[in-house]
Amino acid sequence: MSQYWNPLVQQLDPYVPGEQPKDQRYVKLNTNECPYPPSPLVLATIQAELNHTLRLYPDPNADLFKEAIAQYYGLEGQQVFVGNGSDEVLAHIFHALFKPDQPLLFPDISYSFYPVYANLYQLTMQQIPLAADFSLDLGAYTQPNGGIIFPNPNAPTGSALSLDAIESLLKTNQTSVVVIDEAYVDFGAETAIPLIKHYPNLLVVQTLSKSRSLAGLRAGFAVGHPDLIEALERVKNSFNSYPLDRLAIVGAAAAMQDRAYFVQLCEKIIQTRTATINRLQALGFSVLPSAANFVFTRPPAGNAEFLYLALKEQGVLVRHFKKPRIQEYLRITIGTDEDMQVLFNKLETLVA
Repeated sequence: MSQYWNPLVQQLDPYVPGEQPKDQRYVKLNTNECPYPPSPLVLATIQAELNHTLRLYPDPNADLFKEAIAQYYGLEGQQVFVGNGSDEVLAHIFHALFKPDQPLLFPDISYSFYPVYANLYQLTMQQIPLAADFSLDLGAYTQPNGGIIFPNPNAPTGSALSLDAIESLLKTNQTSVVVIDEAYVDFGAETAIPLIKHYPNLLVVQTLSKSRSLAGLRAGFAVGHPDLIEALERVKNSFNSYPLDRLAIVGAAAAMQDRAYFVQLCEKIIQTRTATINRLQALGFSVLPSAANFVFTRPPAGNAEFLYLALKEQGVLVRHFKKPRIQEYLRITIGTDEDMQVLFNKLETLVA
């Protein structure tokens, strides 16, 4: 039936998410979900919202959520944009802010949604190779462009850039939008949000899926100059004026408000990540420095696909990418200490 498709659809190569098995018999270390439950305040707030008001539309501006973000980061409400997960926020950014007459720049090994969105919105793109050690070479981004986007920390490598390095790029690139995707920033990197008051072309995107345990709720946001936010609002209100439902608005706001639970959760994941890196290295794995809730690691024999399949057969899911330069690596989400013990019980036998 493809004869009825728009010709553009036939050219799309959609994003492929990590495996989401329906039988739940796996230890899931493949999609970077948080292994711990959301804040009790979030659950209580959502429970209180389960009432007759569900028959009414939610607040189209999600002001409660915006105010919680603004208060957390010391911003004004007009500097905040929210959406149904950071992927939707990114989609609106690609549509509203990147210019089609010059190439969009992003890393060659990075979040695989970027080329998908570039194709969807018919943008020219140029993928900038990572350095030999898989770090981002921001010096390569100082060229004419229609926009720049990269994650910090990067995915799937986990490496992070310093705030000084990011500001150096902003100083040399002031004619197009620079978007920093901070999905994993809370696990060891430094957010670029303080820089938005100095650079009107900077937009920072975050999600509540990782460090706030709300992957199933779908809530994300962007912060930047009010002019950038207005462009996103125009696109959003031309597409879907009610992206966040009532439960998502109150739950996301509560997650931003419970700072103590958030800090405790991040510290626990960082501790488990350190222990995981040490155990992988003891088995002969090489591990890239990680500021995320996952590690990117090469088995001693480089047999990443074999280990991925063998682990899956034994009930443990990790992520393997059949792509040049990284086909010998696995990305392993940091789970609970018990999850990681199951992983190492399998790995020690397989590697031996």
